[in-house]
Amino acid sequence: MDRGTQFIGQSGPFLDAVERASRAAALRRPVLVVGERGTGKELIAERLHRLSPRWGEPLITLNCAALPETLIEAELFGHEAGAFTGATRARAGRFEEADRGTLFLDELATLSAGAQERLLRAIEYGEVARIGSSKPIRVDVRIVAATNEDLPRLADQGRFRADLLDRLSFEVITLPPLRAREGDVQVLADYFGRRMATEIGWPGWPGFSATAAAQLEAYQWPGNVRELRNVIERAVYRWDTPRQPIARIEFDPFESPWRPPVLEGGVEVQADSCAPVIGKAVAAAANGPDHGAVNDLRAAVDAHEKAILEFHLARHRYNQRATAKALGLSYDQLRHCLRKHGLLEKTAG
Repeated sequence: MDRGTQFIGQSGPFLDAVERASRAAALRRPVLVVGERGTGKELIAERLHRLSPRWGEPLITLNCAALPETLIEAELFGHEAGAFTGATRARAGRFEEADRGTLFLDELATLSAGAQERLLRAIEYGEVARIGSSKPIRVDVRIVAATNEDLPRLADQGRFRADLLDRLSFEVITLPPLRAREGDVQVLADYFGRRMATEIGWPGWPGFSATAAAQLEAYQWPGNVRELRNVIERAVYRWDTPRQPIARIEFDPFESPWRPPVLEGGVEVQADSCAPVIGKAVAAAANGPDHGAVNDLRAAVDAHEKAILEFHLARHRYNQRATAKALGLSYDQLRHCLRKHGLLEKTAG
């Protein structure tokens, strides 16, 4: 778990999820944590453990997707010496290690059918048996599991045991994606920015320019808080004038004129350069103070166009030629658009 990351946020959906975890912590019952990658499922698992009566006992973590199917059962339940090739000595599994504490199973949906069956028995009877042994071992373990999959749908398709899902879903905490946490992007960006500025020895925290802040709000954050942290920390350490607000945000660290081409069947195809959705920026423009001036088609199109230009300018370090190429425009066409929206002075040729 990333011990350097804390619960930061003020939006209603986020605080509701944290409150639900706090309330469930005192119980021994299993908890299922659902959310997209980077939303903080590991942090919820840690909160469930630290606020429980088991806080002084082990919190054991297993990423179920990190091990091949042939080893996952041995990792969970342990094995005796000689149980399989390479098992030269007996080894306790994660269940035994977590006895009296909490076992956090990440990427639960990747468990094999055999591991699911053994997990169900362990939860039902509070007993596990090492591979190669018929002697059951009593364990007292609180299960917290996490997934970014739709487990009820997988159960309907026969890809996940419905009875195991029933046992694990006493409480289900679904974490909201960052794009649904209104106001939290700026709060998190400021937190990560200040922390990075301190780490690299800046004299103070200059914050972000209005354009950079708008770009952060407009981006959809498919990697959620984990992605946001990387973007902010990268922006801070690449900024050369620490006494001025940070004005350049690079969302894709792989973006480069020399990036290897995308190939499909040996044929080069154009990579998608418009992954972020600019809808928030357009909505903000349409709901500005002068409603009559922007609530028409022309103004909405202009607002959308300007938001796209600002995003790609920042993404390509305000280089006009690189921006024109990314947008599929000629150099002269891009210059015309920049002049139209008053952005020309911000760029380099």
